[in-house]
Amino acid sequence: MITIYTDGACSGNPGIGGWGIVIIELKKEPIFLNGGDDNTTNNQMELTATIQGLKYFKDREKITLYTDSQYVKNGIETWINNWKKNGWKTASKKPVKNKELWVKLDLLITKHNVIWKWVKGHAGNLYNEKADLLARKYIEKL
Repeated sequence: MITIYTDGACSGNPGIGGWGIVIIELKKEPIFLNGGDDNTTNNQMELTATIQGLKYFKDREKITLYTDSQYVKNGIETWINNWKKNGWKTASKKPVKNKELWVKLDLLITKHNVIWKWVKGHAGNLYNEKADLLARKYIEKL
């Protein structure tokens, strides 16, 4: 069983953004990953964190993925099916924002067995806080 904590952050929205990931595998040391973009949005960084976390594993895995983003969790569990049926349009007939990232994430979840969990951000969860720190680390180095 694999557990992934993801987070995205942005300084300005749009602005400089970072993403952070903590990967926990049984009987192994945690893996910490981060990156970012000079011109992005918070939602793009949240999505990128989940994509990068799932891309890390080449073989099919059972993964519990924690995100503090309702946008990511609701989007992948609920909204995406209607978006695809409606030609990537929202319920209000507008184009889905960040479609290219949603398409990547949608493809990745077919390669793994993912259980999605929401965790409240900035509420003292050790690994969520670490993922946030990793995301902000990218922003601070610029």
